[in-house]
Amino acid sequence: MSLDADVLVDRRKMRRKLTFWRVATFLIVTVGLIGAIIAATDLGSMSKRSSHIARLAIDGVILEDRKQLKLIEKIGESNAVKGVIVSINSPGGSTTGGEALYEALRELADKKPVVAEIRTVGASAGYMIALASDHIVARYNSITGSIGVLFQYGNIAKLMDMVGVEMDAVKSSPLKAEPDFYSETSPEAKEVLNALVMDSYDWFVGLVAERRDLSPAKARALANGSIYSGHAAQENGLIDAIGGEKSAISWLETEKSVAEDLPILNWSVQADDDGLPLSVKMTQGLGNGIANGLIDELDLAKWLISPAITLDGLVSVWQAPGAAKENSAVRGGGQ
Repeated sequence: MSLDADVLVDRRKMRRKLTFWRVATFLIVTVGLIGAIIAATDLGSMSKRSSHIARLAIDGVILEDRKQLKLIEKIGESNAVKGVIVSINSPGGSTTGGEALYEALRELADKKPVVAEIRTVGASAGYMIALASDHIVARYNSITGSIGVLFQYGNIAKLMDMVGVEMDAVKSSPLKAEPDFYSETSPEAKEVLNALVMDSYDWFVGLVAERRDLSPAKARALANGSIYSGHAAQENGLIDAIGGEKSAISWLETEKSVAEDLPILNWSVQADDDGLPLSVKMTQGLGNGIANGLIDELDLAKWLISPAITLDGLVSVWQAPGAAKENSAVRGGGQ
């Protein structure tokens, strides 16, 4: 009987040990998983409380984005942000979108040291926003420049003649709703468009002259719509240095006394109202099917169409040769 009692006690002790280690293992795994999720999803609200350099990426076609403007405002209000790298890879976009970003970044530069890094492309409105920084770097072979404005429109009058369709209109004045897409543009309408384009163009050239410390004549000579390599841009005074993000960080440290070896954290508006990263949202959308409405077919179509076609109004965007016909646009200062 004594032997059985000893065995029973040993078994109970063994069970207690097994239970302890099971609970401990569960807790360790749980903590590890939580840590991995935090690291993987970069829940920046915690990491962004410590001192760091903010990286703000400006990618693709530039439009007026209220969330992006609000994000820039938040960066300016953060005591943890010691410097800002505006990382640009954009051919440009709407002129008003570039103007809004430029103004927001200038306000940010009053609070934080701001450096612009032009990656593959920083042209037209993409270059415009780089002007808002205190220092501009670009790769030797980056594409920049394309300083100018255009108003682009199409005309399908010949197509309508082929299919036998006619359009007519009653206007309060001859220049109302000009240009249209179904009749030849009048000389008077072209004059109005040219005045509009040139007014915006003069404003853009003024920014270049002011921000790059160039004479108005030199700025206008460079603002002929030409694109420049990073090297040519530096030679002409449009950027400050050749390099990438390391060069931008070095400038912040040496010229703006930003502490060395600070982490670089991304600030992004790529999250929905539930706080999910856009990539997660899109993955879920694909899993649940397009019918759920998480992916807009119209947005998918826009990805396949030239930005210059989908943008309305005045645009400052570099287009590859052949992207637009000479006779379908009124241009100020070239493309």
